Amino acid sequence: MALASTVGLLMFAWPLVLVPAQGADRVDPPFVFLLLLPLVILVVVAELSEGGMDAKALAMLGVLTAVNGALRSVGAGVAGLELVFFLLILAGRVFGPGFGFVLGCTSMFASALLTGAVGPWLPFQMLCAAWIGMIAGLLPRRVSGRAEIVMLATWGIVAAYLFGALMNLWSWPFTLGIEVPGHASTSLAYVPGAPVLENLQSFAVYTLLTSTAGWDAGRAITNTVAIVVLGPAILATLRRAARRARYVRA
Repeated sequence: MALASTVGLLMFAWPLVLVPAQGADRVDPPFVFLLLLPLVILVVVAELSEGGMDAKALAMLGVLTAVNGALRSVGAGVAGLELVFFLLILAGRVFGPGFGFVLGCTSMFASALLTGAVGPWLPFQMLCAAWIGMIAGLLPRRVSGRAEIVMLATWGIVAAYLFGALMNLWSWPFTLGIEVPGHASTSLAYVPGAPVLENLQSFAVYTLLTSTAGWDAGRAITNTVAIVVLGPAILATLRRAARRARYVRA
């Protein structure tokens, strides 16, 4: 998980750290990360599955993946209606960070196959969802009852905005284009080699204007309502299932 997360962070943050060669007349994004990340995630899934989960646990992973894939196809992200994240958060909470990481990857992959949404954005979505499930499994274990629901709902809100920001970060240079380094610009486009704070400021304005108050807010509301209303019953059901299967909390 650490290896996949490190490679993923570099892949997301390349617009902020890439420095073009002196005198270069074009800037090529490091697309090699698109080839590396699926392989890294595949290795992580294999390592977590080998000896870390028994047959019942793998069956649960398959069931939750199928349910999440179907849930995502219902809303398909329209107006921020994303039903895939609340179940991912609840499952990560019950079964631990390793299971949550794998479920995030498989859920996004399955939903992409169901909806035909396979594209260069898929590895980014898979990793974002994996982080959401993983962090849900790393939240304090001693919290229970209503406080647990509040904690999970809070993480659902934070995760909604983080997901939107990270997905905007990777697509930002392609959406607005790339400015020529050294030329003055008043747009919010990515400027290769510009100071990190300058590019970060442009990106912050861009994401606030394009998704924070719209798609991301809708996703946060959906997560909160689903966790508060359905969370207690789903947590109880998943915990009963967890007692009958073997999981390794990574």
